Amino acid sequence: MEITASLVKELRERTGAGMMECKKALSANDGDIDTAAEWLRKQGLAKADKKADRVAAEGRIAVAQTEGKAVLVEINSETDFVAKDSNFLAFTDTVAQAALASGTTDIEALKAIRLPDGETVEEARAAVIAKVGENVQIRRLVRVDTSDHVAAYVHGGRIGVLLELKGGDTELARGLAMHVAAMNPPYVGASDVPADFIAKEKEIELAKMSDKDKAKPADILEKIISGKLNKIINEVTLYGQPYVLNTDQTVEATLKAAGAEVIGFQRLAVGEGIEKVVEDYAAEVMKQAGLA
Repeated sequence: MEITASLVKELRERTGAGMMECKKALSANDGDIDTAAEWLRKQGLAKADKKADRVAAEGRIAVAQTEGKAVLVEINSETDFVAKDSNFLAFTDTVAQAALASGTTDIEALKAIRLPDGETVEEARAAVIAKVGENVQIRRLVRVDTSDHVAAYVHGGRIGVLLELKGGDTELARGLAMHVAAMNPPYVGASDVPADFIAKEKEIELAKMSDKDKAKPADILEKIISGKLNKIINEVTLYGQPYVLNTDQTVEATLKAAGAEVIGFQRLAVGEGIEKVVEDYAAEVMKQAGLA
């Protein structure tokens, strides 16, 4: 029997399962929608996909690396408990390795990749949801592919950094990646700071000045403002910050001494930008027990 798009759509609406799972279910059951729905329930896939509307703001940053190449993948769960589950950890490692081998930077393309056991990443995701009982989402993927030094550093499974370094050595690259993880500079150097950011900070600093200072000659006033802006720029740039492994000198001075430069970095933190729901577990239990 031909598996039409309308048939797949009907099964999706009925079970809440994903499109690929529905198509597979229909193909395995000769297009019989009732049998396919039952097949999905037996596989745990329908149950899994119905969790897709639940907020997944915990999870793990998974890493995979080889010579000159590295990837970070943020994979989310609903709770920190599941983020430490062996099934979840194995899944995240598998996804990171698949991302590294594929060369993709697109999440949807990553989901379609077939793993060594024959299933797709998306099918594996649905399977792990069924095992852990929570929504699991592959949220972000970043990669570096270069002939320069690459450091891939993950702190506690929750903060990951990829850093590309020209010159220097792998030890310096890793130290700088650790610095980025700890200090979270928005920009590499002063030239990367947007002009509108600088203009806004200048406006703020002028507003904070006393009338006495504002009355100073224009050249003196400009020097005062420039000094304040330089301090702000140092605070928001990797190069301007004191190096965490040697706070007696800046990152810029460290790089200069090593004859190196940072080409770029990418930093991921689990759940950043996701609005978390604060759960009242006591109230939820009371509700389920019919006492509220």
